[in-house]
Amino acid sequence: MGEKYNTIKQMTIGLLFGILLVYVLVTTRELLYPIFMAVLFAYLLYPLEKRLEKWGLPRLLANFITVISAMAAFVCVIILLYNQLSVFLSDFPVLQENALKNLDRLQHTIDRKFNGQSPENERWLRKQVMDGLEFSGNFLKNLLLATTNTLVKFGLMPVYIFLALYYRNKFASFIYRLTPVQSHKETHNIIEEVSQVTKRYMAGVVIVILILCFINSTGLLLIGVEYAILLGILSAFMNFIPYFGTLIGGAIPLLYTFIVQGDPNKGLAVLGFFLAVQFLENNILTPNITGSKVNINPLVTILSIIVGGMIWGLPGMFVAVPYVGMFKIYCDHNPGLSAWSFLLGTEGTEKHALTLDKLKRFIGLNDKKE
Repeated sequence: MGEKYNTIKQMTIGLLFGILLVYVLVTTRELLYPIFMAVLFAYLLYPLEKRLEKWGLPRLLANFITVISAMAAFVCVIILLYNQLSVFLSDFPVLQENALKNLDRLQHTIDRKFNGQSPENERWLRKQVMDGLEFSGNFLKNLLLATTNTLVKFGLMPVYIFLALYYRNKFASFIYRLTPVQSHKETHNIIEEVSQVTKRYMAGVVIVILILCFINSTGLLLIGVEYAILLGILSAFMNFIPYFGTLIGGAIPLLYTFIVQGDPNKGLAVLGFFLAVQFLENNILTPNITGSKVNINPLVTILSIIVGGMIWGLPGMFVAVPYVGMFKIYCDHNPGLSAWSFLLGTEGTEKHALTLDKLKRFIGLNDKKE
């Protein structure tokens, strides 16, 4: 009876801790997510800063040069997007009119095919899309207002990155002081593994996005989609969100081609192109560039992205996977959390995995050879 009571007590404490943690994360989101994002970008910039220190620069100067260089690169990307976006916004009234004409034409085709011509159904599709656009407009207005309100927080991100790089040894010493002396070696291994995995993950994500900017823009140009560079860059930047990024990014040019350009053939070409890009990104680019050391299984990855989005929105979707990966590394080195390590990881389903040998056996190639 006492053992059962202790189990219920531990489960209750764990549940209350989880509820309290979510409440704190939601309540303090404006403070925390810029810091969490800054830590990830500090890992990204750390190799450059460390190289500058090896060249003999003081850490203060090396940090300053690193952060300023990153800000300059970011501003260049913003300027490129702004130039493309300004052309798009200047043509927006014409594009909106074209979209409404295409919707009316599609509605007429649907009514004629299904004999649904009635006053109630007239321009039904236009009304639904306009309601959707109005909702999107209000959403974007609220988003821009929220962005304005949190501009100072994002403006502090370079400061957070600078301080994270400058005080990195102090943070490590703080962690060592929290742990017993006999655990320092294991703590050192955890810190080193987290550092290596996070650096490789962040650098890999940025490289994949740069490659996809080129691939997406080139593909859309060859298909003949208007504003191909703008749509290609926007769709590529969605890949900061694992798994869903390519699908969300591909929906932008796909909807534009179908609704605004009104060209089903180009729309199908865009759909096929982004399905190919999804396969390329998931099976070739990300595994080989980012690496597979963030060994989180797909179910946990998808759930962490959804939960991160519920708590912090888009920033939460971006930071969820690397921080779950950090927790997985901690579980790997802690025997008491080995069950959680197994649950989060990819091991345990090897016998069900699709391999080349299984595929050969399925189609009977091995039998034929024998």
